[in-house]
Amino acid sequence: MNLFGVMDVSASALKAERVRAEVVAANMANAETTRTAEGGPYQRRHVVFEAEGDGSFKQSLASHMSGTGAFIPQRRLGGTVTADTTIDGGVAVTGVIADASAPLRRYDPQHPDAGPDGYVSYPDINPLTEMVDLMGAQRSYGANASAIQAEKNMVASSLEILK
Repeated sequence: MNLFGVMDVSASALKAERVRAEVVAANMANAETTRTAEGGPYQRRHVVFEAEGDGSFKQSLASHMSGTGAFIPQRRLGGTVTADTTIDGGVAVTGVIADASAPLRRYDPQHPDAGPDGYVSYPDINPLTEMVDLMGAQRSYGANASAIQAEKNMVASSLEILK
């Protein structure tokens, strides 16, 4: 993988985690929404990630550990530069799907969306779960931002050595 390929991988993860944080924020904002345009209460959303590239993470790791593929720097042999096998990497958002769980029913006969039995259907959204998801997205985002910063420092150090 070339030097800038690492930045591409981290950049794709930054984009994916941003989408994840936006979906969690939408879930939190709609935790009490009992009526949507589609009808019924809001349904919790989940982000689906997918690995980009030709191989899976497991294949990439196995290739790296056996020394037959990815992440091996270019080498000079007899005055020529050999091209190493590279893999595309990163993560992509495949989609945002609705949770299939049943809505929570609360007795509130005065509510405008109450049924004939006096119960109102609310989204099955737990604020604690959403906060944990948001913290996970935040930590992942921060780790990838740190990886980009570390790579920028390595490039700067390399350029300093070449002076």
